[in-house]
Amino acid sequence: MVLKLYGYPTSTCTLRAAVVLKENNVSFELIPVDLAKGEHKAGGFVSHQPFGQVPYIDDDGLILFESRAIARYIATKYALQGNALIPTDGKKLALFEQAASIEAFNYDPFVSGLAWELKFTMWFGGKTDEARVASLRAQLKAKLDAYEVILSKQRYLAGDEATLADLFHLPYGAVLLAPDVNVNEFASRPNVNRWWQEITSRPSWQAVKDGI
Repeated sequence: MVLKLYGYPTSTCTLRAAVVLKENNVSFELIPVDLAKGEHKAGGFVSHQPFGQVPYIDDDGLILFESRAIARYIATKYALQGNALIPTDGKKLALFEQAASIEAFNYDPFVSGLAWELKFTMWFGGKTDEARVASLRAQLKAKLDAYEVILSKQRYLAGDEATLADLFHLPYGAVLLAPDVNVNEFASRPNVNRWWQEITSRPSWQAVKDGI
């Protein structure tokens, strides 16, 4: 049975799952969920994803949601089909977990917040909170200064090999750099910029970045 990915073709979290499917050469079928019509809140959807959020997958009867959990599952189950994205060596695994935590707590809250204020809130009839934007952007700058230190010593966030932790950054970073948002805090930090150019040039991201 072909793995089914239930999501919106350009949603950040759907893309986070899709890029890992591409990295591991996993055949999948996208089952589009129309967010504008509220399909993610319909009974059939929330029976599988009780929070009413995209995406979730159905892999031969396994229903799994949360994009990072999906990514870890794919990278583990299908590791031999593509790129090794979760280390197995104990020390490297510890550094990977550290890097994954960095993304979750020192990057995502700020980039996702900026994406909401500068793009997504308008989709729902809201208005940008400029004070919040200024605060989030200042915090993001400080976090990326720390990234610059880390990436001055190694190629990727967990060492010299790319892992899921690097790929997790892609969807929201791409939203901020898009012309309609144009918040680029990467370019002024040479090691962060080098890292960003490397991870965005991966064929897996190029295959999904404009939508699945």
